[in-house]
Amino acid sequence: MVDGEAFAAAWIAAWNQHDLAAILSHYGEDIVFVSPAAVRITGEASGRVVGKGALAAYWGEALRRAPDLSFTLRSVLTGVDSVALRYHSSRTNAEVVEVLRFGPDGLAVEAAAYYE
Repeated sequence: MVDGEAFAAAWIAAWNQHDLAAILSHYGEDIVFVSPAAVRITGEASGRVVGKGALAAYWGEALRRAPDLSFTLRSVLTGVDSVALRYHSSRTNAEVVEVLRFGPDGLAVEAAAYYE
């Protein structure tokens, strides 16, 4: 079981520091990430970003486009092999829920973002 609070603290800190390497350190090589925001940046209609390299390119561009991006953690919900993070995004000025499922190595293998 993942320590949801510890994960959330490290994840939020990495995002707020715009530290792409630290952000990516939470994800496995074969990560599948789905987000409506990905459609705008990648042009992929499904919103799916597959693989850590593609995720690095996507988030690198997203951070470049939003140099003042910050997240404020609202709550953490912990499942058996997953966490759901609810946070406020300065980019959209809205609430976001991100659900991450972890593999046996403790790295996220699936993630999906849901926007208010």
